[in-house]
Amino acid sequence: MNKRILLVVMALICAVLNAQEIVTAEKYIERVSGVYSGFRDYEARISIRSGDSVMSGMVSHRAPFFLRIDFSTPANQVIVFNGEMLTMYLPAYNAILTQNVSGGGRISGAGMATGNGLVLLRRNFAASFVTGPEPQRLDESSGEQVIKLRLTRRYGAEGFREIILSIVPDSLIIRRMQGTTTGGTLVQFDFSNIKTNIGIPELRFTYDMPGTANTYNNFLWRDTE
Repeated sequence: MNKRILLVVMALICAVLNAQEIVTAEKYIERVSGVYSGFRDYEARISIRSGDSVMSGMVSHRAPFFLRIDFSTPANQVIVFNGEMLTMYLPAYNAILTQNVSGGGRISGAGMATGNGLVLLRRNFAASFVTGPEPQRLDESSGEQVIKLRLTRRYGAEGFREIILSIVPDSLIIRRMQGTTTGGTLVQFDFSNIKTNIGIPELRFTYDMPGTANTYNNFLWRDTE
């Protein structure tokens, strides 16, 4: 009799498990990546915090690679990436920094919050839930509910050794990204007022550089190809 009861219980448990989809962290970030891959473009307010430094402005993205940040703090600072060339205008130094980018396979900063960026994150980082798949507060002072994923790098070449994604449960939009660099510095990206598929023209990612600024080419590394 006991064996029959045990078999019935086991059968019921199996039926329940088969009826439910067990959502793993890897599956969850795959869903988020799928959402972002469906965006033709998006625009959002962005805040970037590193130590005591805080920058803010508007970020624009057009698939697959175009990215632009127009900063209000520092005023008039601009970062533009068109898939091949990264351009930064630093008005405080009257300087324009450019970098040829070839190949791909690595992406950093706000560019991680794009369809291609998330594909690379899934490839180069292992995902796990911070505490579980249930929503939790964004932080101690906020009532916003998010699901938090921890991404741990698989390879030593990545600039961030760990990334925490805070994701809005209903929309699967990234609300916050917190990356810890290999040197132990915490960099936080906050996204708000996100508008998607609004028809951002490619012309927005063409930057007219001030003629009086000093230009420094390939400021990160030399393109040897």
